[in-house]
Amino acid sequence: MSNSDKFRRQSQEDGVYVAPWERAFKKVLTPFEEFIHRQTTSGLLLMIMAVLALILANSPLAYIYQQIQHIDIGLSVGSWSIENSLHHWVNDGLMALFFFVVGLELKREIMVGELANPRQAALPIVAAIGGMVVPALIYFALNPEGDAARGWGIPMATDIAFALGAIALLARRVPKALITFLVALAIVDDLGAVMVIAVFYTETLSIDALLAVAAIFAMLMVLNIAGVRKILPYFILSIFLWYAMYLSGVHATLAGVLGAFSVPARPKYNPDRFSQQVSELMQRFNDSHVSGQSIMTNDKLRAIVQTLGNGIHEVEAPLQRLEHAWHLPVAYLVIPIFALFNAGIPLNLSGFGETLMHPVTMGVSVGLIAGKIIGIAGSCWIALKLNIGVLPAETRFTQIIGVSLLGGIGFTMSIFIAELGFIHQPELLLMAKTGILFASLVAGMTGFIWLYLAGSKNG
Repeated sequence: MSNSDKFRRQSQEDGVYVAPWERAFKKVLTPFEEFIHRQTTSGLLLMIMAVLALILANSPLAYIYQQIQHIDIGLSVGSWSIENSLHHWVNDGLMALFFFVVGLELKREIMVGELANPRQAALPIVAAIGGMVVPALIYFALNPEGDAARGWGIPMATDIAFALGAIALLARRVPKALITFLVALAIVDDLGAVMVIAVFYTETLSIDALLAVAAIFAMLMVLNIAGVRKILPYFILSIFLWYAMYLSGVHATLAGVLGAFSVPARPKYNPDRFSQQVSELMQRFNDSHVSGQSIMTNDKLRAIVQTLGNGIHEVEAPLQRLEHAWHLPVAYLVIPIFALFNAGIPLNLSGFGETLMHPVTMGVSVGLIAGKIIGIAGSCWIALKLNIGVLPAETRFTQIIGVSLLGGIGFTMSIFIAELGFIHQPELLLMAKTGILFASLVAGMTGFIWLYLAGSKNG
């Protein structure tokens, strides 16, 4: 008898049927461990899609690759219609889901996470601010005027998936608190990027549409305050919120952040009440159970199990449920598709040196590499000298420098801002993307090596 047959037989004898591939589901992960796992896998997928996009853009399939992105897709109902290119739908529509998850992460971190404790939050907040301001200043110093100046926000961003993917590979050589520090820093960085997009990368504004945005968001908050925990009303109103934001002139993806902030973060039952109800239901379950009888033939058992399932949803906040549900499709589908559509740039190897010396490419790459090191590590050093915040547990400052290097991986959000800043300047957009890819590669490799050398096997 094979091992799998023995395992199946033993499982059946214990009253549980478990196929061999289902064993992994018995492992219980904390929300933070699950977050790290998914971001790590997302980082690997991002890398694969970025390489694939580069291959497509520099192969005989380049024309088809570009044509697919410009396929127009529309929706019309009566006299109403909306139509955009496939590339536009990915950047404005699909990425709204990415920003929705970012918003959920931000709200959770502010309420109960690393950003909830002022003492613990101080250092990553200061680090994130320094890591945004210094790169922007470096870029602006190299591109002080003209159309190129609009790219100052590009080197501000840190790609949380790539950065966490790199540091997760070093999990045995870095303290867990350092990973938590990077997560908090990247989330504050995301908040800064969202604010920059909303304030500085909006070309024209429609007051009527903005009033509609405010009205719909107010309706969402009314649902929150009224204690509505069903997801469907929030989903329907968020679709209208996205469309109103799309018409307003402010980038439509920011509707995802507003929608996330309206999601209730308080569960219906507290743990004590849930535990009491579960105990009562399990007692009723045991009383109704007949040994050897299937639940399919016992209506009382089936009703009790259904009630248990409903209670499980009520003890978990809607915010947590949505974050858990949407992390997977966003990490494994949305972000990789974004990379496939946006990372494909034509490379002219003979003139690559000249491309790297272009002011926009220089501003982005120097901003992401040197700017992040100076901004993150420098601001942390000053904060610690002024007794603002504390180093993460079991962490040395040399490891903070390594995190500063990983902060130079700008990819997803940097490319997103570049698309907004240079929407009408394809040549400058090409230079910016080249700088992002070059800087992200250098920052990722040097950061990984630095942390590997700075860490210890027992760290």
